[in-house]
Amino acid sequence: MAGAGTRVFISHLAGIAVFDPNGDQVGRVRDVVVSLRIGGRPPRVLGLVVEVVGRRRIFLPMTRVTSLESGQVLTTGVINMRRFEQRAAETLVLAELLDRRVTETGTDSEVTVLDVAMVQTRLREWEISKVFVQRGKPTRLRKSKGEAVTLDWSAVTGFSLAEEGQGAANLLATFDQLRPADLANVMHHLSAKRRAEVAAALDDERLADVLEELPEDDQVEIIGKLKDERAADVLEAMDPDDAADLLSELPGDEAERLLQLMEPDEAAPVRRLLAYQEDTAGGLMTTEPIVLEPNATVAEALARVRVSDHKPALAAQVYVCRPPNETPTGKYLGTIHFQRLLREPPYTLVGSIVDGDLDPLPPDTPLSLITSYLATYNMVAAPVVDDADHLLGAVTVDDVLDHLLPEDWREASLHDGEAHSTPHDAYESEATHGR
Repeated sequence: MAGAGTRVFISHLAGIAVFDPNGDQVGRVRDVVVSLRIGGRPPRVLGLVVEVVGRRRIFLPMTRVTSLESGQVLTTGVINMRRFEQRAAETLVLAELLDRRVTETGTDSEVTVLDVAMVQTRLREWEISKVFVQRGKPTRLRKSKGEAVTLDWSAVTGFSLAEEGQGAANLLATFDQLRPADLANVMHHLSAKRRAEVAAALDDERLADVLEELPEDDQVEIIGKLKDERAADVLEAMDPDDAADLLSELPGDEAERLLQLMEPDEAAPVRRLLAYQEDTAGGLMTTEPIVLEPNATVAEALARVRVSDHKPALAAQVYVCRPPNETPTGKYLGTIHFQRLLREPPYTLVGSIVDGDLDPLPPDTPLSLITSYLATYNMVAAPVVDDADHLLGAVTVDDVLDHLLPEDWREASLHDGEAHSTPHDAYESEATHGR
């Protein structure tokens, strides 16, 4: 992936090849999907529209893009091949933004958009930062004799969503900066109709994050109102343990139908989790801990820990195993805590500093013993290993707390949130009167 601050003009992405980690071509980029925001803030880049064999167009989230360098796009190994469907809160850059007439701030003169550039932020997200425009009136050939200049996104108007109105797209733009838990608070207090509209307009990754923060009743309601293929996409974007918890609340035939629609590689860990009792280490664990081979270096380990997608509890330690690195892994060798990584030279091999003295948890370990284990050894996560020494996943303290707290703790927490001042107060009348 290009480093933070690297600028990429989106017209240069059109038609470039997309490759998987094995070097096989998946398709070619045909457009870039962004989410416009209110108040002149730069749009967030959601992903790429990629044309694959048969002229089918699919959506590739930016979270699955590992590199945008050397005139090609490299991706992770997991790509959803379902046909791309544009949602209400999404805008296509090449199809809808280029050639648009907008107003240059300060001059009140119209300019023509020739290109836009995106940049990666320090949080490893992408957003539109610059607009390449041509001043003057376009001719019949759609060209202008005026000068071409690059402006900041904030230096033009005519892109962003209108400030007024309470459509789902405007509502989403207003709450774009909210953490998933805070947006869950907003959605919980909306009417069922409006909640379904907002869920339909959210992109898959954002909706997955919000669902993980909602009470079970809201989760079931929202997932039940989505089309089956969209529901499967959202389940794939959720952490496997959260997806398994949600599916366990659905009727068996409905859960199986959604599992069948999920990509096999995404459905497999969810099925494994569903096979364990809910209040055991196997039922509580996440199947996506940070796993390294013993010949990896401390520098590599710290790079993995720094990835913003990892929750803090998972990023507090890495697990050293023989290949394969995906759970269930090869032989589990031990754990290295984040603090130990900070004390070692970057070139040190993790196999030489691994802590193998602490016994891992069997998957059938009950909740009471898991809590004792974490408390006794002052840990925020614990490895779960089967009888053949394969790492199956890791139990984190937040998952344990979810099951120790009363069943309705999320519901109570969301109601308590009304006492705090949040942006959703502006829509209080809508939530109250059921618009």
